Amino acid sequence: MKKLAFIGMGNMASALLQGFLKSGRIAATDICAYDPCTEKLKRAADAFGFTACPSLLAAVNAADTVLMACKPQHVEGVLTEIKDALRGKILLSIALGWDFARYSAILSDDVRIQFVMPNTPALVSEGVFLFEETNSLSQDESEQIHALFSTVGMVTVLPTHLMGIGGAVTGCGPAFADLFIEAFGDAAVKYGMPRELSYALISQMLLGSAKLQAVTGTHPAVLKDAVCSPGGSTIRGVTALEKSGFRAACQNAIDEIMKK
Repeated sequence: MKKLAFIGMGNMASALLQGFLKSGRIAATDICAYDPCTEKLKRAADAFGFTACPSLLAAVNAADTVLMACKPQHVEGVLTEIKDALRGKILLSIALGWDFARYSAILSDDVRIQFVMPNTPALVSEGVFLFEETNSLSQDESEQIHALFSTVGMVTVLPTHLMGIGGAVTGCGPAFADLFIEAFGDAAVKYGMPRELSYALISQMLLGSAKLQAVTGTHPAVLKDAVCSPGGSTIRGVTALEKSGFRAACQNAIDEIMKK
């Protein structure tokens, strides 16, 4: 991969762009982008140093690797304009629902396709990237793309049938984690703690707790039990959460996502 073109420069694309640039594996001069919101695109280009392209075709023609980052409902219209220009190139896509089979039904066989489901913590190099196991990249191309995304988070390869649930917990999950931080922050403020300090402490607590589980591989229930002293404050709090249906609420959220 020598030149990368973003199609769309929304929040997720911006997070990836900034993460990639921070990693140092790709230079801003090797990135271009197109977005129909030209003013927003120009501001981003001025801020980060990439090239803002005047059209879809200009962006695709300037790159050997194209990252489809527009809204899913716009992908088909975009492909109508650029599918011929994509021939012989790599197409990475973070558009929800546009997996390998769906692209393959539209594009030429010489377009190498990889569907990726990212999440916004890529902005701070702590993303989760789910790569669909079915793809048409060469081994070398796959290794290069994995290496690029690995600089801004964790890369995991999943079979197609698990991409949906994987995206539900990792793609939607940051919003749920933010709700958790906000809710406990409000509780801390209620008892007199300044809001900024509340968020800082709770975010670090959540970060540390997640890292402890990830690094040790210990079952979450075991880690939870280690904090719950008999008759102590933590077990009382856990009991209150259980009475409020905390676990069921989490599972219901995923059920709602998976209905679509």
